Amino acid sequence: MVQIPKTPAPAQRSVPTSADVARLAGVSRATVSYVLNNTSAVRISEPTRRRVHEAAKELGYVPHAAARSLRAGHSRMVLMPAPTIPVGPLYSQFINELQSALGRLDYTVVQYGSLGLTGDEAARAWAELRPVAVLVPGSGLGPQGVALLKRSGARAVVTLGPEPVDGAHALLMDHAAVGRVAGAHLYARGRRRIGVVVPEEPGLETFSLPRLDGVRQALRGTDATVTELPLAYEEQAAARLAARWRGLGLDGVFAYNDEYAMLLMRALQDEGVGLPGDTALIGADDLMLGRLLRPRLSTVHIELPSGRDLAELVDRAVRDPGASLEHREVLGAAVVHRDSS
Repeated sequence: MVQIPKTPAPAQRSVPTSADVARLAGVSRATVSYVLNNTSAVRISEPTRRRVHEAAKELGYVPHAAARSLRAGHSRMVLMPAPTIPVGPLYSQFINELQSALGRLDYTVVQYGSLGLTGDEAARAWAELRPVAVLVPGSGLGPQGVALLKRSGARAVVTLGPEPVDGAHALLMDHAAVGRVAGAHLYARGRRRIGVVVPEEPGLETFSLPRLDGVRQALRGTDATVTELPLAYEEQAAARLAARWRGLGLDGVFAYNDEYAMLLMRALQDEGVGLPGDTALIGADDLMLGRLLRPRLSTVHIELPSGRDLAELVDRAVRDPGASLEHREVLGAAVVHRDSS
């Protein structure tokens, strides 16, 4: 019987530590900590900073987030629930700006996929990660969920929605204002039988119903009528709506946003409906593509909150969790009149 000698397992390389970085850079471990944690309270020369970063890169060293959290008494994680509804370029741009601004303030942004979880159940799942702050877009989180997050160590809870929530900072986004300016614009253009597209996709009612109500507010007390137009974001659905357009007798339409407006525009043109001759059309979001269409798409330009301002609000709340709650109205809406209306 021939015995096959065992091949020794390759030795595992030890995980580099801050002490290894300090030796290679010729500095103390405290200096390594100050540099890699972006500590501003201690002045360190630029050449020293550069040496530390180069040594860390050469060794493949990264700071241990959990250990840093234990030393600080809290994490630097800001949790954002991943959207459960379709998001367009405008919201994506806002999120990118926010993540960049929080990164410059030394926070780590984590998007949490909580599909199927809502309200306090979702808050419990978020709390398990022990974030230092939670940013909650839309509605659904209640006062009990806010209290749960704070008991679990969150120093700041910020909601982005139409109404404030007890215990949380709030960025109030009045989507009815989008509908009001769109409705007023169509009325000023002489349109009196106005349709409002209401997306059928679940979750969008948080935005679409206030916009519909805003159009009704703008036209209340006038001789105009408002017709609700449910529409799925599908070519076939738009074609079916366009096929019965003349029977509806509408001479103006606010299409919820630019994407639904483009969908409906193509279907109406295929049916021979003249824009803006037969029907004036306006969207919202002021997307670049709307300017390239023919006719060029009228729209409502929406000003979302500055990502930098929101990041600074989070940082203030983390530093001083006992400070007074901030409530701000942050959504601006203004019509951009182009050819389609």
